Amino acid sequence: MNFVRKKEDDLIRKTVDISRVSKVVKGGKRMSFTALCVVGDGAGKVGVAKRKGADVRIAVDKASKKAQEKMVRINKEGSTIPHTITGVHCRSKVLLKPARPGTGIIASAPVRALVEASGISDILTKSLGSKNIMNVTYAALDGLVNLKVSKKEIPGMDEFASIKESETPAAPALSSVPERKSRRSVKKEK
Repeated sequence: MNFVRKKEDDLIRKTVDISRVSKVVKGGKRMSFTALCVVGDGAGKVGVAKRKGADVRIAVDKASKKAQEKMVRINKEGSTIPHTITGVHCRSKVLLKPARPGTGIIASAPVRALVEASGISDILTKSLGSKNIMNVTYAALDGLVNLKVSKKEIPGMDEFASIKESETPAAPALSSVPERKSRRSVKKEK
């Protein structure tokens, strides 16, 4: 279930999962709906949230509003990610690998929604462990959040590295450090 809605604020909103849940009360069962939504700006910011409501529309609106509040920035390199990483949430693991331009998004539905909303267009993924939709989505988000910035993207990093290498002092010689005698060698000398 991948419903895409664009609002006036130019955010990409995707509903990943809708499920009907019930609560047993004194008079019987009270039905409600849960919605798992992904919101992204298509330029490196993405958020995920799950909320409940009495109606599907209410649940989706609440979830997308909360996902918009919880948006985080991810590090990406062009149209892909800088390096391979594995995201973990509960018993779900998602392996995320960078891909060459033109590869596209090779991912399951929950991971695809998250990756498209964040603005990544070339990536290879593999879901490992539990296939629970919510856990897979949060595992993919964990992997994307923990991406490190490559050295190429930091301005002035090359100059800083060359300065550090030229200023490092030579390591002291090991022969100048006195040796400690072990207890066994001390006992043998007596």
